[in-house]
Amino acid sequence: MSEQKRTTIILFSGDYDKVMAAYIIANGAAAYDHEVTIFHTFWGLNALRKDETIEVKKTFMEKMFGKMMPRGADKMGLSKMNFAGFGPKMIKDVMKKHNAMTVPQLIEMAQEQEIKLVACTMTMDLLGLSQAELLDNIEYAGVAAYLADAQEGNVNLFI
Repeated sequence: MSEQKRTTIILFSGDYDKVMAAYIIANGAAAYDHEVTIFHTFWGLNALRKDETIEVKKTFMEKMFGKMMPRGADKMGLSKMNFAGFGPKMIKDVMKKHNAMTVPQLIEMAQEQEIKLVACTMTMDLLGLSQAELLDNIEYAGVAAYLADAQEGNVNLFI
């Protein structure tokens, strides 16, 4: 019997198209029986944010970060051709015509495939994000936990 293959992805970007690519790769790897971890850090944490406003006590700076960052995967902008917010709408219309899955659907599929979705606790502290503001059924860890997974990885990506 062959050894379990592993894929790890550091998701640093908060751009809709890059997050989409990360989740397509992750879901594809899981479909090929890879054990998959996506480590969300900095702007990549926005993919894990809940859509609704969650009342949490925050400092002034944490409130400012919260207001400036998109709330939820569907609210993220594109890396190119954002066009003051029209870009994401255009790409979503094209995706709909081609029956492509949205980022929220890809995240849901990842959870169904038991892909390990990890939020970086250090970045959460820096940006003032609490567990209550992030999706349910995800994990929380620091860089050491990611490195332990990556060390065993056959494929390690930074997106």
